[in-house]
Amino acid sequence: MKKIILLFSALMLTIGIQAQIETPQPSPFQKIEQKVGLTDVTLEYSRPSMKGRTIFGGLVPYDAIWRTGANANTKITFSDDVEIGGKTLKAGSYAIYTKPGTSSWEVYFYDDTNNWGTPEKWDDSKVAAEVSAQAYPMPMDIETFTMSFDDLKNDAATLGMLWEKTYVGVPIKFNTDKTVTASIQRVMNGPSANDYYSAAVYYLEAGKDVNQAKAWIDKSIEMNKDPKFWQLRQKSLIYAKAGDKKGAIEAAKKSLELAKAAGNNDYVALNEKSLKEWGAM
Repeated sequence: MKKIILLFSALMLTIGIQAQIETPQPSPFQKIEQKVGLTDVTLEYSRPSMKGRTIFGGLVPYDAIWRTGANANTKITFSDDVEIGGKTLKAGSYAIYTKPGTSSWEVYFYDDTNNWGTPEKWDDSKVAAEVSAQAYPMPMDIETFTMSFDDLKNDAATLGMLWEKTYVGVPIKFNTDKTVTASIQRVMNGPSANDYYSAAVYYLEAGKDVNQAKAWIDKSIEMNKDPKFWQLRQKSLIYAKAGDKKGAIEAAKKSLELAKAAGNNDYVALNEKSLKEWGAM
């Protein structure tokens, strides 16, 4: 019995040692992070190699959906909306599938990224964008499947795919100009009504310069053609803290009127309580 126990212990030790041995993956994983204009793009995929095999028309059949790499879904993630093949892709993650052909490929951006390889059942409704891309012959073999971001500009990039003697590029448009233009206009036009409002309320709640808060809330209300009852409520509180009881009462009465019209009983009660404290009810 003792001999059997020793043999069993030796076997378990051997299995434990083997389980800790780490070997290279046949299709190593790669993650690329690329900034295009103001958008962050992340590409995650696995990279099979030729290993003496014919790839396109062989290992990867023509005119059939291919996982575009190996192992789990090849996945691309955009921090902002982009445009591919004339369609807008919302910010988020997409699986990339392809259908290689002899002269062109169909490239699909699929909004379900939880498949291992190709989906068990293809769902056209999950294709967020589809584009046909020309397949260019290369003068030499690319041993390992490679993806890249090429021809980088402020508002564009090409998603490149290379393997064997083939290069395919998918143009991607980015909304950089729209974002930058909006930012420029916002800054050049100065703070918005909401900016002034937020700053005023922060100064009130943080116990900072109440006169500055008063100036900012006035500017916010002036810029806002239709101030809401909660905004006028904050104005009344700022005016009260600044010692302007008359202005506080006036703002609270307007807030009360609008709160009643909106059916907001909480703000009705808050305004009535303040008006009583200030001797206006």
